[in-house]
Amino acid sequence: MADSKASGESAAGVVRAEPGPAADAAGSEDITAFVQELLTQMQSRFQTMSETIISKIDAMGGRIDELERTVADLMDQAAADDEDDAAAGRGSA
Repeated sequence: MADSKASGESAAGVVRAEPGPAADAAGSEDITAFVQELLTQMQSRFQTMSETIISKIDAMGGRIDELERTVADLMDQAAADDEDDAAAGRGSA
């Protein structure tokens, strides 16, 4: 009976399949493939998020530029109105 246990046979007489070097290599290749696929998916998602963020930053920059132009126009109008008011006040005095 000692000889049968040494070859991987259990007490019930069932032979157990013990993973050998080939099974370990196949498992390692599976894990490597899984990790590679996971990294590829993560890189794709990161690229998509980066493009979305950059697009939103560009849009925000355009809005800020437009706001600056509007504020500058309003300041010019206010200055022109002040000059008109001052000229009207001096002309009637």
